[in-house]
Amino acid sequence: MRHGLVRSALFATALLSGSTLQAQVEDWKQIEKPPLNPFTIPQPAKLVLSNGLTVFLIEDHELPLISLTAQVRTGERDVPADKAGLGDLFGEVWRTGGTTTKTGDQLDDLLEAKAAEVETWMDQDSAGVTLNCLKEDFNTVLAIFAEVLREPAFAEDKIQVAKSQLTTGIARRNDDPGEIVEREATKLGYGADSPYARVPEYSTVAAITRDDLIAWHKKYVHPNRMQIGVAGDFDSKRMIDSLKKTFGSIPKGPIFTDPAPAFSKHPKVGYYFVEKKDVNQASVQMVHIGTTRDNPDFYAIEVVNEIFGGGWASRLFSNVRSKKGLAYHVSGGVGTAYDHPGLFSVSVQTKSQSLGAALDSLFAEIDSIVATPPTTDELKRAKESILNSFVFRFDSKAKVLRQQMTYAFYGYPADFLTRYRAGIERVTIEDVARAAGSYIHRDQLAVLVLGNPGDFDRPLSTFGPVTAVDITIPQPESPKKAAATGDSLALGKTVFAKVVESLGGAEKVAGIKDISYKAAVRIKTPMGQMEAKLAIAMILPDSVRQDVEMPMGKMVMVRSPSGSFMTFGPETQDMPESEAAEMAKEMKRSPIAIAQAIAGGKATINHAGTEKIGDVSAEILDITNDGSEVRLFVDPTNGRILRSAYRSVGEKGPVDNVVDYSDWRDIGGASIAFAESVKENGEESQSAKIEEYKLNAGVDPKLFEKPAPPAQQ
Repeated sequence: MRHGLVRSALFATALLSGSTLQAQVEDWKQIEKPPLNPFTIPQPAKLVLSNGLTVFLIEDHELPLISLTAQVRTGERDVPADKAGLGDLFGEVWRTGGTTTKTGDQLDDLLEAKAAEVETWMDQDSAGVTLNCLKEDFNTVLAIFAEVLREPAFAEDKIQVAKSQLTTGIARRNDDPGEIVEREATKLGYGADSPYARVPEYSTVAAITRDDLIAWHKKYVHPNRMQIGVAGDFDSKRMIDSLKKTFGSIPKGPIFTDPAPAFSKHPKVGYYFVEKKDVNQASVQMVHIGTTRDNPDFYAIEVVNEIFGGGWASRLFSNVRSKKGLAYHVSGGVGTAYDHPGLFSVSVQTKSQSLGAALDSLFAEIDSIVATPPTTDELKRAKESILNSFVFRFDSKAKVLRQQMTYAFYGYPADFLTRYRAGIERVTIEDVARAAGSYIHRDQLAVLVLGNPGDFDRPLSTFGPVTAVDITIPQPESPKKAAATGDSLALGKTVFAKVVESLGGAEKVAGIKDISYKAAVRIKTPMGQMEAKLAIAMILPDSVRQDVEMPMGKMVMVRSPSGSFMTFGPETQDMPESEAAEMAKEMKRSPIAIAQAIAGGKATINHAGTEKIGDVSAEILDITNDGSEVRLFVDPTNGRILRSAYRSVGEKGPVDNVVDYSDWRDIGGASIAFAESVKENGEESQSAKIEEYKLNAGVDPKLFEKPAPPAQQ
């Protein structure tokens, strides 16, 4: 009962306070806001060891934790173009690849037992190792940290795992429209050949070796190219002694000047278009070169950005999104990087049917921020927004330490952070107007648009000449094939004629309209063998459907000229273009599809020698069918295909597939293999046993129609 009285009293007090406030203030704008309290930023201690290693320390006794970061002066921008991706691999395998005394898995176990972590990384312009642990375990974990830093093993098996992860990213990089726009706009801004815009490719990843990683570590990881920062619950004097003991005896490395990465100072002005028909939104990004943070106009630029596109009250958000309803997302501002210019960028996502209107609105806002100075209210709101959020960017000593290390890394003065508040407060309307006019240039913009042109409210070409952007992922080189000659081409046709006979003869093969079969599949997974049921339905030459029943549910994948999609449970979504393209190629590797294509003069076949398959000296045929390549190994006595080999690109990147066929049965006069086993990159991956096979069974075209979305309740 007593608690109820307390709650009632509190409720009554709240009502009374609210009534009093309402009586005093009719408009929220009349509420007086107190001035910001003084904000004192703690300064880390700093020392430089005799070997050139710079150390920053800041004590924080709030929790019994210690964090330590070693930052090395090297990054992905230093990597040569033909090894793009080396930074990603280096940063990953530096830790996972273990040390000269411990494997990566052993390190995992040791650190897990201490609830600690030691991780490595490399980004665009720096690399390093981080440590986080309990105070009581610091000495033990520091020893592991030092071993990882100085004595990495770069184990070959972990390199292959990291390469697989990297090629998976390459294979899927065109699935997300936002990723495409960001990547291609960066290329337009800095130039496609600039290290700031470079992306890994299959060929560059394949070219990276363990020796490359070892050489990189040997060249760059030295105390005179490194700084260490420590934050947490420690005594500074003891910590300095510990760091000197651990790192002070490391000899200096070679002294050299890093070359300045190249970039285009003036992007190619114009309109650029990425066609992507499987989207219902248009994505836009406009770019030109920005500036650096040491620019005297930096503080004015910060305010310009807040007014122009920094938040809910910005001009872009208020006008383009809220008032005109032309954007799902919109943002913009002048980019300011530390040691090279950032990019001025304006981006928007809009309905395909409102692309033209959205572009008009963006251009109007760009013109306005240059031509129309901010009002007094705009300036005040922008500066308050920046300063009120500023304190939360440095609300811990660890954050302050990281920022101070960043300034030191790029050669900025130690008090750059403490200058920020005063610098923002000094910005005037005249400063904003000058900065906007100096660093925002509509006439220098490269404008990138991604979307389905058939849905646009008006053609992009009405704004100016349009350059198509090719985002095709360069495929790795196929295995070398035998050179084609008149004799080898003729012999290839002769051997393949036997394949056609094994399928029932040319007339029968030409009359096949559809194929369907069901199979029991066994798939090798990291968790062990998985059983699945597979049903395939094809209408030649270009429609295929796969139904896969797995323990976790049923998945449907459909590729057809009218569209490609995937269904898992109640959810249906468009299939990534890369996956749809691979399904189309797989269909063209079917012997029946090849036979029909050859009969129509749409495929080529070349005899490439012989090879033993078991006891059979098989004839090798290299076949190209409308961009799909496959190597067939044919029994010359009966025309049966004993093996096929081809390269595909899946979720994990390029895969070399070898499929062996057996258990031949007669289906309406065609000799069909009812069993097959598959190896991917030399490893057993799956096997299948066909349970039912039909030719010209009348596959229903409705199977290839995308399900309607569920009705809204």
